[in-house]
Amino acid sequence: MKKVSQAIMMITICFFVISGCGKEEVAPEPETEVPTVEIEPEPQNIQPLTGVKTDEDISTLRPFAVIINNDPAARPQSGLYMADVVYELLVEGSITRFVAVYHSQQPERIGPVRSAREYHIDLSNGYNALFVAHGWSPEAKRLLEEERKAEFINGMYLDGTIFQRSSDRKAPHNSYVSFASMKQGLEDKGYGLEGEFEPLPFIESDESIEGTVATTVAVNYGSNNVTFRYNEGEQSYDRYNGSTPTLDKETEAPVSVENVFILETRHEVIDKQGRRDIDLTSGGKGLLIQQGVAKEVEWVNDNGRLLPAENGQILPFLPGQTWINIVPSLQGDVVFE
Repeated sequence: MKKVSQAIMMITICFFVISGCGKEEVAPEPETEVPTVEIEPEPQNIQPLTGVKTDEDISTLRPFAVIINNDPAARPQSGLYMADVVYELLVEGSITRFVAVYHSQQPERIGPVRSAREYHIDLSNGYNALFVAHGWSPEAKRLLEEERKAEFINGMYLDGTIFQRSSDRKAPHNSYVSFASMKQGLEDKGYGLEGEFEPLPFIESDESIEGTVATTVAVNYGSNNVTFRYNEGEQSYDRYNGSTPTLDKETEAPVSVENVFILETRHEVIDKQGRRDIDLTSGGKGLLIQQGVAKEVEWVNDNGRLLPAENGQILPFLPGQTWINIVPSLQGDVVFE
């Protein structure tokens, strides 16, 4: 019996060996390589006047404050849409003028550049900015030339060199500069292009903004009416002169800002030419308009910067560009819906 069992076992082994020899070996499937996904590193720097993240560290570059014309004969303007912060306020009559503060972007063409008033210098100094204008009131000239209130260049001395005249418009609505020419003019005067200044405060989280619906905001300066219309897709406000959109002369890019800040302060006519004294220090009522809503706030002068506040605490802006309208009165001059 033992020999029979061994024989059966040998037959079984041979069967399996013969069966195995008749099969083709199956090659293992090649290993699939998983593609490497490169993750872009998060930008490490914040633009001081927009709160936007960036790879480039521009924190030591001083801002440039340029006085830009808003007479109807000066529209459309050039380079205005690239300013980080724009102050809009009255000069003589019912025409407004802009103090456009440039830092994160450097336009090739800016203008038309116009004459300065003393309160323009104060607004520029809030950012330790280099001051650029073409012309001045007697008081602004005294503050710049005699009291050295700001480091500046002026087209009264640099017309045809740093400041170039456009042939398609009549003076005084045709003076232009480039960012490169401004830098050259300021360096020629020995001014440093680097220096410290206080960055603006910005919201760091996605917290919701509370207030009254404000998809259209109208600011009445008399014959000069300004409207901001909320673009929900872009979450920003497009600026209009009346019903005409504010577009760049060269690119037709719109002036579109994330923050509209409107503040009320005392205006007083001080001479026969209609020049004004505008109180930029006392604080008062304001409206902060963001993401389709308006919030009643106060305004304060924080070392020269005009900022929104609530219960004595400064309120942050949304990351992006900011437009600040200064008016004699919120009541009746500002309407939103």
